[in-house]
Amino acid sequence: MKAKKFIAVAIFGLIAISCSVIDDLLTFTIDDETSFTIDSAFPVGALFEVVTPEITTNSSKEFENNNTKADLVKDVKLTALKLTITEPTDKTFRFLKSIHLYISTDANDEIELAYLDDINSTSNTINLICISQKLDKYIKAPSYKIRAKAVIKESLTQDITVKSDMKFQVTADPF
Repeated sequence: MKAKKFIAVAIFGLIAISCSVIDDLLTFTIDDETSFTIDSAFPVGALFEVVTPEITTNSSKEFENNNTKADLVKDVKLTALKLTITEPTDKTFRFLKSIHLYISTDANDEIELAYLDDINSTSNTINLICISQKLDKYIKAPSYKIRAKAVIKESLTQDITVKSDMKFQVTADPF
């Protein structure tokens, strides 16, 4: 009787471990980037919005490079979103109070992607807090848009160009 219980527990443990190993083998990262400009005309304390041009996904090529296809993708999540000021090169994020980024496609509603509030950075890069929503339908789409909503806490004397680097973790089914 004890042997049957032990065998059942061992088989269950083996199945759980092998499922985790298979998920690891079928998990990969897609990197995307886009840039947007914060206009110096935005007033201090006002909420402003910027929409990026459509970002063409290369997801079908990424899926193919990782031996899968879109209909086998079961889980896509944003794991990192880093903002970097590219122009002017000496500017830091000290001017920014908060920022929220949203993702949308023509066929899918907009959802929040990442955010950072109470920004107090003296660096030209910041890492946002990623929302843990499933993003399968956005990454499988041919393109998507990112909308930034932010509040400025200092007046700007010139436009600021910000590059957004995004890392999406993709997990696919084996069959």
